[in-house]
Amino acid sequence: MPLYHNEDQAMLAETASQFMAEEGSIAKQLRHWRDRDCKDGFGHALWKEMAELGFTGILVSEEDGGLGMGHVEAGIVLEEIGRNLTPSPFLTSSVLAATALSEASDELRGRYLPGLVAGESVFAVAIDEGAKHRPERIACKAEKSGNGFKLSGKKDFVVQGASSDMIIVAARTSGSDTDEDGITLFAVPMDAAGMSHDAVRLVDSSMATHTTFDNVELDGDAVIGEVDGGREVLNKILNAGRVGSAAEGVGVARGAMDMTVDYLKQRKQFGKLIGEFQALQHRAAHLYSEVEIARAAVIKAQQLLDGGSEKADLMVSVAKAKVAKTAGLAVREGVQMHGGIGMTDEYDIGLYMKRDRALQEFLGDAYYHTNRVAELSGY
Repeated sequence: MPLYHNEDQAMLAETASQFMAEEGSIAKQLRHWRDRDCKDGFGHALWKEMAELGFTGILVSEEDGGLGMGHVEAGIVLEEIGRNLTPSPFLTSSVLAATALSEASDELRGRYLPGLVAGESVFAVAIDEGAKHRPERIACKAEKSGNGFKLSGKKDFVVQGASSDMIIVAARTSGSDTDEDGITLFAVPMDAAGMSHDAVRLVDSSMATHTTFDNVELDGDAVIGEVDGGREVLNKILNAGRVGSAAEGVGVARGAMDMTVDYLKQRKQFGKLIGEFQALQHRAAHLYSEVEIARAAVIKAQQLLDGGSEKADLMVSVAKAKVAKTAGLAVREGVQMHGGIGMTDEYDIGLYMKRDRALQEFLGDAYYHTNRVAELSGY
């Protein structure tokens, strides 16, 4: 398939671009909620507006009230979110949680998806149990208790964990911590007794939690998928989140690059616009090429996921690794070409560097995915 958007996708991109630039801008959203030390880190009114445009239900099937679109379309929205640094629960709720709930029972989908589609609910996904992303190891336990389970353990860096109406938790129901099998996914409601949150503000001003489960009682209806057979669903969730965060990373890179190029056209030094200096022109041209390559890698991964290809797993990690390096280059070049003012909070370029750092760690950094590419390729 061609690595560009078709007519319908281009129309969606135009709508998302205009909406995020006008309503999800840095001044209206990121700085507004950051400077007020908002406990959620995002605006619920904007989340409701995104629902009115249909964004929240992009990956929700039409039968469940959504748009029934794919990862390419979700990525279009995420790229504009990254480009404007718009704080929202879209990645955790409309991508990760929506992907998980697509594998859930009719009862669970009926309970949670209408709120997501309407922009009235926020969801989180709890996977990692340490400072780095290591989904191969899951120690949080869910033991049989009557007709249900008792959940015990701790999850770290649960993005929007304290703001969520429900958290999807990956827990071990059999085997040892590093076994491939023995994983089960649970939908844990926010009012579950025994669940507590230690909220932390991340470097990009978004909110996450260290969440503890102290014998949280869940009934059997809370299970998503099969007991002990959750690894396949978990991998599906991870691929959706990884390619989604890569799409957002492309937006961060584009936003930083556009801001930097605009600055090169305005700033004068030695009586000339600094954009006239050939060395800076070469750096800007190189950055543009890298961003386009990263964007193509993301679109390819999205297309493979939407098509159910066996190669999707590999390409998702290719995209995540490539975007991590490219976005890192974009924000570094942006700060450097802005000079000393690039280090001040008055200018927005530094905010792109902070969002990039948070995204790079989310669901695996460049090193994790580079190693994964080598493993999946047989090296």
